Amino acid sequence: MAQPKRSVITAEAAESLAIQALAFFAADPERLGRFLAVTGVGPQDIRQAAHEPQFLAGVLDYLAGDEALLVDFAAEVDMDPVEVARACSVLGHGTPERDVP
Repeated sequence: MAQPKRSVITAEAAESLAIQALAFFAADPERLGRFLAVTGVGPQDIRQAAHEPQFLAGVLDYLAGDEALLVDFAAEVDMDPVEVARACSVLGHGTPERDVP
């Protein structure tokens, strides 16, 4: 049986996904508050930080580290949660893509 074809995620697509995740956090004060508390980033610093690939990688790491949050996000953006792990890998964090199913 053939394996389903996986999509290729570019660094630009991974960064865009992280920005979508930030918007997802921002849409709910409780989610945003928890993200800010865990990361130590101030609300006034998010826009500037969002221009940094390492910060965006951290956003995806944070998202991937909370299964319930990840599932909610994936449902909202209509994607497989595994794509977040692939995006983490592209930005230099998480599981190497070759190991992601």
